[in-house]
Amino acid sequence: DLVIAEEVFSSVGRTVVVPEGLMDAVTGLSGSGPAYVALFIEALADAGVREGLDRETALLLSAQTVLGAARMILEGLSPSGLKEMVASPGGTTIEGLSVLEGAGVRGAVMEAVHAATRRSKELGDGKDKGG
Repeated sequence: DLVIAEEVFSSVGRTVVVPEGLMDAVTGLSGSGPAYVALFIEALADAGVREGLDRETALLLSAQTVLGAARMILEGLSPSGLKEMVASPGGTTIEGLSVLEGAGVRGAVMEAVHAATRRSKELGDGKDKGG
């Protein structure tokens, strides 16, 4: 069964085998993750519009930025390595990163995954409180 599942899922991307006890964590991270990334892309595009870009251009640039960063990380560059590459001392990127860290973005993402994992466990235990 595992071999068949791995073959099926490998056709659309990389597969990761995790112990069954971690499936709720996989749901909270990877199952819900596309919505988190969509929210980030939308927010990035909104920021571009706020700064004067038209919506279509802002959305394209935002999605391409996320795709490019994801590709570099999948090819072996660490997230911190990517940040180091882009954030020069006293530059625009480090200024923006400072705002994101100050606003608690990292902690909010961690809490979102934790909440989704907890909800997955509740649903698995039959504690459906509605969506």
